[in-house]
Amino acid sequence: MARVRNIDSRELPSDLAAIYERFAEGYGPFRNQVAVLAHVPAALRHLMPMLMELREAKTLPKRHLELAIVVVSNLNACHYCVAHHKPFLAVEGISPEGIDRIMDWREHPELDETDRLVVQYAIAAWETPNRIPEALVQRLRGVFSEAQLVELTLRITLCGFFNRFNDALQIEEEAEADLVGSGAQPRG
Repeated sequence: MARVRNIDSRELPSDLAAIYERFAEGYGPFRNQVAVLAHVPAALRHLMPMLMELREAKTLPKRHLELAIVVVSNLNACHYCVAHHKPFLAVEGISPEGIDRIMDWREHPELDETDRLVVQYAIAAWETPNRIPEALVQRLRGVFSEAQLVELTLRITLCGFFNRFNDALQIEEEAEADLVGSGAQPRG
């Protein structure tokens, strides 16, 4: 059980309830997370629409986004986020077994050069952001546009925020996330 109660969307003003439901129904099985974030209307009003807008813009390839999220979530040992994003990464062509050993990225047979670059950057940006080698950034610039590099960095650091938020408040994994992980196609 979460450390604070889940707020039902029916308890919110209509504008916030609409954001809550749009996110909970369209983004993926994150209802418990949004139900806790609903305690802070500004977070609900700004974070959830931003995530939805980023997804709709498709600036960054989904495979690279999900790789970064799963790597950072593994670094932070956030079971909630790994469990929720593992199915999204599986849809992008990495086997469940491959996802389980994603931290062995250097020799990973399911990752291509760009995938490895994303994993390396996710680790560096999360663990030592003030010491990222310029050579790594230049390799990224050879593959990604500046907008993609900014979004990748945003999503890596935002993922770390959500990892800590979910763990600190002990947000429970939704039953729907288990269903998604069992082979059903994730939404969004």
